[in-house]
Amino acid sequence: MPRQSESPVEIALVGDLSEHQADWCDKLLEIAPGGRCVLYFDSPGGSPYAAMALANLLLLRGLDAVGIVVGECSSAALLPLAACRRRLVTAHSTLLFHHMKWQSEENVGLVEAAQWAKHFGELEQAMDRWLVELLGADPRLIAQWIDAGRYVLGPELAAAGLAELISPTALPWLTPRKR
Repeated sequence: MPRQSESPVEIALVGDLSEHQADWCDKLLEIAPGGRCVLYFDSPGGSPYAAMALANLLLLRGLDAVGIVVGECSSAALLPLAACRRRLVTAHSTLLFHHMKWQSEENVGLVEAAQWAKHFGELEQAMDRWLVELLGADPRLIAQWIDAGRYVLGPELAAAGLAELISPTALPWLTPRKR
């Protein structure tokens, strides 16, 4: 049963998205639709499908999510961060933008591999467009970062208008931002 609460639910998204997806989805589903949550990010990424599921849950349930990058938020983890209504970074927050990497340990036939490669290319383009849309970013900037495999620190992300730079000693999310 979704919980109704005055204070936001706090969830630490730490580690590979693929390994912890079920737990994080369960925690998000415990929040009442439209409810508040704070997501603390320290993730190198993981499965693009896990990233899409988390981002979609945040959006479909209309959660008032604050994403705070307390360490790393890279690769696929960028998508759920982008789905947060408010994004906070520190001077040391690190975000890696890069092209998706395909890895398969499966023994697949040539036809299936060709279909997967085609799907993978389409998926990467769709996710890049969605990332730009969710961030409200200049697509050329995000494309530059992705093409270069750029590590972007918190101050640069904030300077681009894609997050708010905070001090770790401040608690700005306790006071709701006016919309």
